[in-house]
Amino acid sequence: MKYLILIIFTFTMISCATVTRGRTQAFTITSEPTSALVTMSNGLTCTTPCTLTVDRRPGFVVTVSKEGYETVNATVASQVAGAGSAGMAGNLLLGGVIGAGVDASTGAMNELVPNPLHVILPEE
Repeated sequence: MKYLILIIFTFTMISCATVTRGRTQAFTITSEPTSALVTMSNGLTCTTPCTLTVDRRPGFVVTVSKEGYETVNATVASQVAGAGSAGMAGNLLLGGVIGAGVDASTGAMNELVPNPLHVILPEE
């Protein structure tokens, strides 16, 4: 019975960051002027200002364009977040080595930077 409880505890504690933070996050794009077309390398599109739910990993490129203005490309990076590090530490301290691998591979310990992304489009 003790071993069964230990096994259940171990499997419930794996992937702490995946459980607490999730593998996606809200990503906001604003622009000057507003109503610019946003095209992202991950296939998503919107018109500014907008907020989309995107995977925390990998990063991506955002292209913002509007007639009469120069097109601007911006790179959004995926990096380890402070809260992601805490989730990883929780995995390791509680013996969830599998959870640490899951969090690292799903991006749950990451965050997108910069977020929000504000783009100023120069006039042509």
